[in-house]
Formats: sequence, structure tokens, C-alpha cells
Amino acid sequence: MEIPSEVSKVAASMVADRRNLHKHPELGFHEEHTAGFIVQRLESLGWSVKSAVGKTGILAEMHGNRPGANVLLRFDMDALPVQEENSHDFISEVPGVMHACGHDGHMAVGLALAKILSQKRESWPGFIRLVFQPAEEIGAGARAMLAEGAAASPRPDFALAAHLWAEQPVGWFGLRPGAMMAAAHTFHVRVLGRGGHAGRPQNTADPIAAAAQIVCALQTIVSRNLDPTHAAVLSITQIHGGSADNIIPEETSFSGTLRTFLDADLRLIEERLRQIAVSVAEGMGCRAEVVIQQDTIAVVNDEKVVSVAVPVIRELYPNAEIDLSYQTMMAEDMAYFLDLIPGMMILVGAGKSDRSARFPHHHPRFDIDETALSSTAAVLLGTALKLLNQPVE
Repeated sequence: MEIPSEVSKVAASMVADRRNLHKHPELGFHEEHTAGFIVQRLESLGWSVKSAVGKTGILAEMHGNRPGANVLLRFDMDALPVQEENSHDFISEVPGVMHACGHDGHMAVGLALAKILSQKRESWPGFIRLVFQPAEEIGAGARAMLAEGAAASPRPDFALAAHLWAEQPVGWFGLRPGAMMAAAHTFHVRVLGRGGHAGRPQNTADPIAAAAQIVCALQTIVSRNLDPTHAAVLSITQIHGGSADNIIPEETSFSGTLRTFLDADLRLIEERLRQIAVSVAEGMGCRAEVVIQQDTIAVVNDEKVVSVAVPVIRELYPNAEIDLSYQTMMAEDMAYFLDLIPGMMILVGAGKSDRSARFPHHHPRFDIDETALSSTAAVLLGTALKLLNQPVE
């Protein structure tokens, strides 16, 4: 298969699909319009399609022309609760909802690969499973689909996904072997005190003052408990309490995120968070309740799969910048597929050439250089074809 030629044939349709999907974003587990659009396209291309997997997810399957490996390709579908502030002619038509992370592009790439693979079915061996996954942004879609058989019967030998990466230019590829994206846990702390008149604080146990002390103390966990050579983040992102200027409230609460690459570090941070919150609150006459929930585990790329992908990139794009050391504290629930199946998440540079037009993921003005759709499709296709021909036990 001549990959650049095949991808060039679908380049315009990828852009059109991405823009169409961008105009109609839907939040996690509510991707009904999106799923309907994708199912219709896949069925028209001859794929065997199963919908409503993990609520709104889609599985599409096709066999090649001879025995070979089984490869899973995953594309996420959900948008974010963000009000778009761009001015292009395909902005979101849904108030307060936007594709601000590139998932519209991921789906467009998935549909393009579905077309190429179906049209060139006689040229590849093995079995392909396309996974269009809901609810990545809330870390729930991968687990929901896996619970309903997304990695079963036949079990994939390899799993691939790509993420358009707007902070890096087109021509950059990040595919570190080992841990590349962080595990993420969310924490919620409720501080319970004794309310009263703000003019008579001696009769109260102030939960706002206690929460403030806890917030400050939590900032020492990473710097004073972890090995300085290990990376971790503890960020407090919300705090709520009080209803009037002259009332000390009964309670206040705050929440945030923990991110690390190592399970041991994560457990240590969680233990210290609970200890600090409870003890500081108690010392100030209050009581703290701590709840920690797992959002996703770390994305760990298989070294063998990365070693297959690197020469594919070099052959397709001889001048590409391939970063094999890149790590980020951003998280991705593709991690759950990679925990079960050897595979890889590859980050593909999609930043605008004009640096002033580059905005981070989840920003109201997030956008991509659409030429990155073709490089994403080409690298995924080339790597998948190589893996289909890999010997498997």
C-alpha cells in the first residue's frame, strides 16, 4: 500500500469531517449525534459495526485477506464544557460545549483510515478493530467499553491511538517508550466546623481558616516527601465556602488533582494528603473528610511497538522531529487499553505555524493545523500495517 498516496486521497474529506464534527460537539456519554454520524459512515464502508458499547461507544471490525495479527485502533469522541471563542466559520453550534482537545480531528482520522482499509482490504492481513470511544475527558469511557468487550474475542495483539498535540509544531512526534502520560486522581476535601457571627469568631470553629491552612500545607507534599528526581503534581482547582460577609460558615470544601507516573508515589501522596487534611483540621477545632477517586492510570507505551513506529515515521517524514523522551502530566484513559494490550499512544504535533495563534488544550481558542490530520493518519496506518504482519504467539 502506498501510504502517502492513499492518505492524500482522503485529506480533503478528513478536514471536512473534522469541521463538521467540530460544529456539533457533545459531552461524554452524550455523543448520540456523533455516534450516529460515525456508524452510518462505517456501515457504508462495509465494516461490521456494533454501537452503544459502553453507552455511546462504537466497535467496527474487518478481516484482511489472510491470517495475521489483531490490531485495535482507538479514537475518542467527546467534547468539553467550554464556550468557544474562535471566529472561523465552523465554530461550535452548541452553547457552552466545544471540541477543545482535538477529538474532532481524531474521529476524522479514524473515518479516513476506515475508508482506506476497506478499499485496500486485499492488501493487508489479520484483523482490525476500530474503537470510537466516549467520555475520555472524564476518564470513564475506556473502562466502560472494556467492560462490554472492547478488547475481547478476538483479543487484540496490539493497540494504537494518537493525540493531536497543539503545543508542538507539525512534524513533531512524541512516542516515549514506558510511562509517557500521567496517572490522574481527583480529590475532594470537606472541612466541617462550627459556624457563627463573624464578629464573634471565638465562638466558632472556622472551616475557611482551616481549609486555607490545609491548602498551604498540601503544597509541601511533593517537595518534601517525594524523591526530587520523580515527577508529580498536586493542584487545587476549586474552593467553596460561605454565603455572607458577616457569617462564618459551617463548612467549606476544596478539590483538585494528583498526577504522577509511579504508583508508589501516588499512594504516598494520597496518604500524606489524608494525614495533613485530618490533622490540620483537628488542630483548628474542625473535622476533615477526604475522598480520592481514580480518574486514570498512567499511559505506558510498549517498547516493541514504539520500535516498530519509529522507522515508519522516519520513512514517511525523513525530516520529522521524533521525541523519545517526552513526558506530560496530562492524562489519557487510553491507558486502560494499554494496560491490557501491548501498544502505544503517539502524540502528533498540530500547533499553528503562527505561535501567537497556538492555544493550549482545553482553551476556548484551541485549534489545530489541519495538515496534522494527514500526518496522524499516515503514521497510524503505517504502524498498523507493520503490526498486522508481526508474528504473534
